[in-house]
Amino acid sequence: MNAILDSQIFRLLRRFDPAVTTAFGCILLLLVVGGTYSSNFLSPEYLLQQLKVASFLGIIATGMMMIILLGQIDLSVPWVVTVGAMMSCAVVGHGTVGAILAIPFGILCGVAIGLVNGFGVAYLRIPSMIITLATNAVAQGLMVVYTGGFSPQDSASPAMRYLATGFVIPGLPNSVVCWAIVGALAVFLLTRTTFGRAIYGIGNRERAAYLSGINTRRIVMTAFGISGGLAALGGVLLAGYASKAAQSMGDAYLLPAIAAVVLGGTSILGGRGSYLGTVAGVMLITLLQSILSVMQMPEFGRQIIYGVVIIAMLLLYGREKLQR
Repeated sequence: MNAILDSQIFRLLRRFDPAVTTAFGCILLLLVVGGTYSSNFLSPEYLLQQLKVASFLGIIATGMMMIILLGQIDLSVPWVVTVGAMMSCAVVGHGTVGAILAIPFGILCGVAIGLVNGFGVAYLRIPSMIITLATNAVAQGLMVVYTGGFSPQDSASPAMRYLATGFVIPGLPNSVVCWAIVGALAVFLLTRTTFGRAIYGIGNRERAAYLSGINTRRIVMTAFGISGGLAALGGVLLAGYASKAAQSMGDAYLLPAIAAVVLGGTSILGGRGSYLGTVAGVMLITLLQSILSVMQMPEFGRQIIYGVVIIAMLLLYGREKLQR
C-alpha cells in the first residue's frame, strides 16, 4: 500500500515543472522577506498595486515568451513599447476619430515593427539579435525625429487611461484584466492550436519542423508580429497609466521581460516552457523590483541582478538541452 502511495506521489511530482515550482517557492520567500522588512508589504492594497504593476510586464513578457520558445530573441522591445505609447498619444490630438483609433493604431505600429523583425529573421535569415537591435535603433531614431529630441507633449486619451487605471470588475484593475485576457489567448494558442505546436517544434529543431510540413517562415514572422503587438499594447497601457508617453519609457522592460520568461522555466534556447512559468516569473521579478526599491537599490544593481539571473538560467537550460 505504501509503495503504491509513494508511486502516485512520485508521478504527481513529476507533472510539475521544477523551474515553475522553484519560481513559486521564491515568490513565497520574497513575500516573507518583504513582510519582515515592511509591515505594509503584505497588505491587500499593496499586493493589488504590485499585481497592477506586474500586468504591464506580463503582457510584454507574453510576446517575449513566444519568441524565446522559437529559440530567438527580441531586443526591439524597449522602443516598440515607446512607439506604441507615443503613436497612440499622437493620434489622440486628431479629434474624436483620433481618440477612437488611438489604441488600435498604437498596437498596429508595434505589429508592423514585429513583422519587419519576423521578415528579416524568417526570409532574410538575419540573426534575430541583429535585426531586432537594428529595428530598435531605427524606431528610436524615428521617435527622436518626431519629437525633435524633446519630451512628447501629447496626452493619453480617456479610453487609454480607463484601460490602464479603471475598474470594469470592482476591486480588479483593468490592466490586470487585460493581462488575464492576453494570457488566456496565449495559453490557447500555445496548447490548443497547430500554431502553438509549430512554435514548440521550431524551437526544438527548425529543420525537422520544416521537413514535417510546417511553414516555418510564416510561423516565425507571425510570432514576431504578435510580440511587437503585445509590446506596443504594453506601451499603450503605460501611457494610459502615466497619462502621457515619454522618451525611453520601454528601456526598463527588456531585461525584466527576458528574465521573467527564463525564470519561469522557458528554455532560452527554445522548444520548452509553459505560460504558468512566465506568470510566476513576472510575479517574481515584480516582487524583486519592489523589495529592491524599498531597499533603495540603485538601478545599476537591479540590472546586474537581472543579468546574473539570465546567465544562470542560460547555463542551466543550455547544458540540459545539449545533453538531450
